[in-house]
Amino acid sequence: MATLNLSPLSSKPTPKPPHPFKSRRTTPPSFLPPGYLAHRDHLPGLQKLEAPASLFPSLGQSVARAGVLALIGASLFFGDPAVAFKGGGPYGAGVTRGQDLTGKDFSGKTLIKQDFKTSILRQANFKAAKLLGASFFDADLTGADLSDADLRGADLSLANVTKANLSNANLEGALATGNTSFKGANITGADFTDVPLRDDQRQYLCKIADGVNATTGNATKETLLCN
Repeated sequence: MATLNLSPLSSKPTPKPPHPFKSRRTTPPSFLPPGYLAHRDHLPGLQKLEAPASLFPSLGQSVARAGVLALIGASLFFGDPAVAFKGGGPYGAGVTRGQDLTGKDFSGKTLIKQDFKTSILRQANFKAAKLLGASFFDADLTGADLSDADLRGADLSLANVTKANLSNANLEGALATGNTSFKGANITGADFTDVPLRDDQRQYLCKIADGVNATTGNATKETLLCN
């Protein structure tokens, strides 16, 4: 009769593959609770896990990249304010917006669409300058020389043109809305064709208007629609 072999199976355990996240650390990671060193040997089931090393370089690169972008953004907001307001037009990269340009000589220059917003331009010299479409919004032009200047389409809204010399200037289509002040200005021969003016501005300018513009041939009083 055949006999069954009932000998016990080998007690040698089958080796298990290493755990993919088994730690190679000799010291515990910083996130483990206090006392881990004292009790870990008594917790046989505790696995000391570790994230794959390949994750850390990408994480570090992301953090570094975010830091660089933050620094660039901060420099745009908190750096030299003049850098953010470059003047436009053929004058080049010179900063002309929001600047103190008192007494600056721009005579005869081509400054088409140049940005002089909120700048201080007291006694600045713009004689015979080409200022088509230039912006003098809220600028201080007190005592500035704008004689013979081409100011067609320029923005003089809220500008202070007190005691400025506008003799023979061509302001056709310029903007002079708001509290633009021409008090004490010389407008002899200036051309105000199609310039929108408040009634009180027009009345004041009509009282001092005189002459004919040498370029357009238009009388100043007529361009101001004086009665």
